[in-house]
Amino acid sequence: MHNTEKCDIIQEIKRNRGAKMNRNAISLFSSSGIGDLGLQANGIKTVIACEIIRERMNLFQNNYPDAMCFCDDIWNVEKDIINYYNANYQEPPFLILATPPCQGMSSNGMGKMLSDYRKGLRPKYDERNRLIIPAIHIIKTLQPEWIIFENVSNMGNTLIYDENDELINIIEYIHRELGDDYVGEPKVIDCADYGVPQHRVRLITVLTRTKKGKDYYNTHKSLLPEATHSLSGDLITEPWITLRQVIEKLPALRAEKGKNADKHNSLHKVPLLDAKKLWWLDNTPEGNTAFNNQCVNPSCRFSGNTLHCAKHNSEGINKFNEDTPLYCEKCGSLLPRPYVEDKSTGEKRLMKGFVSAYKRMNWDEPASTLTQNFQYACSDNKVHPSQTRVLSLWEAIIIQTIADYPFSFSIDGKQVKDGLIRDTIGESVPPKMIDLVVKQIIANS
Repeated sequence: MHNTEKCDIIQEIKRNRGAKMNRNAISLFSSSGIGDLGLQANGIKTVIACEIIRERMNLFQNNYPDAMCFCDDIWNVEKDIINYYNANYQEPPFLILATPPCQGMSSNGMGKMLSDYRKGLRPKYDERNRLIIPAIHIIKTLQPEWIIFENVSNMGNTLIYDENDELINIIEYIHRELGDDYVGEPKVIDCADYGVPQHRVRLITVLTRTKKGKDYYNTHKSLLPEATHSLSGDLITEPWITLRQVIEKLPALRAEKGKNADKHNSLHKVPLLDAKKLWWLDNTPEGNTAFNNQCVNPSCRFSGNTLHCAKHNSEGINKFNEDTPLYCEKCGSLLPRPYVEDKSTGEKRLMKGFVSAYKRMNWDEPASTLTQNFQYACSDNKVHPSQTRVLSLWEAIIIQTIADYPFSFSIDGKQVKDGLIRDTIGESVPPKMIDLVVKQIIANS
């Protein structure tokens, strides 16, 4: 081997090592940085973050002190982000993670919007959906090797107005703007299929401009990893991780004063409930809703009272049914079902609500999707499987897989507000999900 060849090989090795050591990422719509834990776990360093809400940005910066944080509307700082990166880094980013706000994404109305648009009628739209535009501007300029978009599954049905005021599907917009430089397609996944103890259906889009990544995509038609878990497990997958596996052994709590907090863990605490709500939930079996509770009169115990929404479909998605009784159809006793009481007359009537409200989860299933409202018993399927309370903050942190990674909800030794913790959990992607996606990316880099 000639000396020149040896030098070329040595230089190539050095370049490869350098690439591995300098895998930088940019995090857009960062929130408090939960998704970035999945990057960090794989040696990828978030060097720039952008988040508009100050308290979330403060928590992000506390956990990623080396990152340059832009706390502003991305429209206002897109050029600043680009300029900062170009001024401080020579190579393109390894990865850009973008998780735009999901509140504006809609699963319906797409056809009506198109119809109105074609008729010359400008339909209503949510400006937050257009935040993808400055994100794409940043991507096109900085040319990251890999891109991850994460959002609710409805993102694929969302329409936006582009820079020319033309109506276009958001996924089509991404492909149009990035052209042939990047390959990859969106895929709707359930995080429970990837070892997260929670049903959380998301749309994840992984794109790449690398040759190795493109070759893999052309062969497999996806850049996402294969599912690792399934309902019952099989030769390839393990069974879903259940609530019993992750939270059953935690200290018991009850949503009444003196019993609602663990003195050894400031995050293991739950909101208080009034006496009537305690009564409803005390009599709610696992996997059932308080709306379907039966008679608790010791001399009656009739279990055949009409179920909530029984005269509609069985999926539990229908609203209040006026035929649902509040009093036992056999003995006339008040049933432990959610009710409201007229302050002037004392008259009680069944509360209006979905059959998934005041509903216990199942021990041997993953949790339902954690939202910002998981502290409310009336929220969708958020009551503890056996204890009279909702999930604690600590249980939610475990279920979201945040507890599996180094992350602090304290700043300067003081725990942040409960509301910020709930918002962070409800709006974040489970870091384990991002961790697995990034492992797949690295394997094809």
